[in-house]
Amino acid sequence: MMPGTNTENVETKLDQICAEIIGPAAPEVDRTGSFPTESIAALKNAGLMGAMSAREVGGLGLGLRTTAGIIRRVSRECGSTAMVLCMHYCGTAVLEAYGSQDVRRAAAAGDHLSTLAFSEAGSRSHFWAPVSTARRNANGVLLDAKKSWVTSASKATAYVWSSQPLEAPGFSTIWLVPASAAGLTVHGPFDGLGLRGNDSSPVSAAGVHVPESAMLGPDGKGFDVMMGIVLPVFNVLNAACSVGLMEAAVERTTRHAANTRYSHITSSLADLPTIRNYLARMQIKTDMARGLLEETLAAIEAGRGDTLLRVLECKAAAGETANEVLDMAMRICGGFAFRKDIGVERYFRDARAAGVMAPTTDVLYDFIGKAVCGMQLF
Repeated sequence: MMPGTNTENVETKLDQICAEIIGPAAPEVDRTGSFPTESIAALKNAGLMGAMSAREVGGLGLGLRTTAGIIRRVSRECGSTAMVLCMHYCGTAVLEAYGSQDVRRAAAAGDHLSTLAFSEAGSRSHFWAPVSTARRNANGVLLDAKKSWVTSASKATAYVWSSQPLEAPGFSTIWLVPASAAGLTVHGPFDGLGLRGNDSSPVSAAGVHVPESAMLGPDGKGFDVMMGIVLPVFNVLNAACSVGLMEAAVERTTRHAANTRYSHITSSLADLPTIRNYLARMQIKTDMARGLLEETLAAIEAGRGDTLLRVLECKAAAGETANEVLDMAMRICGGFAFRKDIGVERYFRDARAAGVMAPTTDVLYDFIGKAVCGMQLF
């Protein structure tokens, strides 16, 4: 995180919110699939929704490294809250580049909850190639779409939305679409395996009217927005979320192994070499994923030639490694792992989401393979 008292205050506030609000609320958010309203409100009141926003609009201007640290810390308590926050930061990054001053100020204050609406039923994990359309009429622009998954679908203030270009050549155009716009339908609620409180649902648009001024960036240049702004932020923050889940799993599993004893031989699980072996592997894998995340941030900050490769790698590696780490956590904790009070099974389920969030792990492997072979990615 950035040096100075500002960052120290952020860390102190965040630790307090995580300990007093986000952590205690997480089991109920998971059990009921309810949106983490209280946790998001606490983050808003602390100014943390503005981490990616410039100071000139009331944000904290903390940059991607510190923002990734916030996501890591929150995900150690609640994956759902971390994902809602992650998508808000992704949307905010686009608004910082192309949004109006008023919208940027609202996003920085947390009065405007942002999210992305890129993935579609027609193009699936190929999020860069929307099949949804934009067409002019006498009053502005009409949008039609079937978005497959939108985090915070029923809670967001507006969606950072992709469509085919209005007129210009190119893959896509980006819009800011109010969630209250007539013709939008949220097909919820979400009732999924993990990240149960992230309010992720399909959203359809039938002749949704927006003014042409709602366009974020030039017509036909949505691909540049996605690759230049969104992809680095999303992949890094998603990887940070996975690392936070792993860190929490290591902590909880280690505590369980140390405190669970065999009464007939007066020894703990941690006294068994096999258990210590699994714990060591969990720790090493977590440290490796965190190391690649740090390396990716360093590449971005230095503008290195390998930046894109690292950005692609960090999400794939963290997501896959989180699954391995949580598999071992379940094995170590045994039958206790299936109990809600241990908490491991919640992290086990939440960790599965990273692999299927576009760009999915399999798509990233294809991109990374192309990059290694010197081939064009798209």
